[in-house]
Amino acid sequence: MTSSDTSSVPAVALNSGGSIPQLGFGVFQIEPEETEQAVAKAFEVGYRHVDTAQMYGNEVEVGTAIKASGLDRSEIFLTTKLNNDSHGFQKAKNALEESLSKLATEYVDLFLIHWPRPQEDKYVETWQAFEELQKEGKVREIGVSNFTPEHLDRLAAETTVVPAVNQIELHPFFAQHGLRREHGDRGIVTEAWSPIAQGGDLLEDQAVAEIAEARGKKPAQVILRWHVQLGNVIFPKSVTPERIEQNFEIFDFELSDEEMSTIDGLDRGERIGPDPDRFG
Repeated sequence: MTSSDTSSVPAVALNSGGSIPQLGFGVFQIEPEETEQAVAKAFEVGYRHVDTAQMYGNEVEVGTAIKASGLDRSEIFLTTKLNNDSHGFQKAKNALEESLSKLATEYVDLFLIHWPRPQEDKYVETWQAFEELQKEGKVREIGVSNFTPEHLDRLAAETTVVPAVNQIELHPFFAQHGLRREHGDRGIVTEAWSPIAQGGDLLEDQAVAEIAEARGKKPAQVILRWHVQLGNVIFPKSVTPERIEQNFEIFDFELSDEEMSTIDGLDRGERIGPDPDRFG
C-alpha cells in the first residue's frame, strides 16, 4: 500500500443511502496558521475526509486547503459542526451560511449539532433547521455529536430524520459499548472523537505496546485499527507529517479476536472530555 492509496480507506454506509470514508483527518486544536499546511499534507497522503467545526476557528484555512489541493470538491467528504451559541431554528440556518462562506463551498457533506446543550433545550428546534438545510441541498448528511440515548429518543419522538452519525468521545478507556449498541439499533453510525484518548497513558499501556511490537506497528496505529474493526469512523489529528502518514497506514494489518478483546478489556468507563448533559 502506498501513502497515496486512497482506495485503501473503507466507506461506511449511512442510513440515507450515502457513505462516509471510515478514516478522516481531524483539525481540532490545530491553530489556524498551521491548518492549511496540515490539511494539504493529509490530502497528499491520501485522506479525503476532513472534520472541522465552527468552534475550532479554522474553517477558512480548511477551505483554502481544499481549494489549493486541486481535488474536485466531490472527492472530499467535509464535516463541520454547529457552534454552541447558534442553537435555535434561524440561528442554526444562519450559522451554516457563515460556515459555507468560510469554507468557500456550496455545501458540506455532513453538518453536526456539536453539543446538545439540554439545559438550553433547543436541540430539537435546531435539528428541525438541519432537516430543512438538508432539503435545501446545503448539507448532504445531518448528524449529531455528544448525544446520549435520551437526547436521541427526543429527536426520534419529535422529528422525522434519524441522524446519520453521532460523534462521541470513544477510545479504549471509554469504549461506550452501550451507546454503540443503541446506534446500531437506530441505524446511526458511530464516530469517535479523541480516538487515542489524547495519547498519554493509553499509548504507554503495556498490553497495547506488546500488540504493537508483535505487529510491527506504533501503539497509535493499533488503537486506530481497533476502532476500524469495531466499525467506528475516526479522524485522528496531527500537525506532524510523519504522524499524519502513520495514522493513514492502518489498513495493511488486522487484529486478532484475542487482541481486540485485550484492548476491549482496557475500558475504565472514564471520560477525559465533558459530560454532554452539563457542557455548553
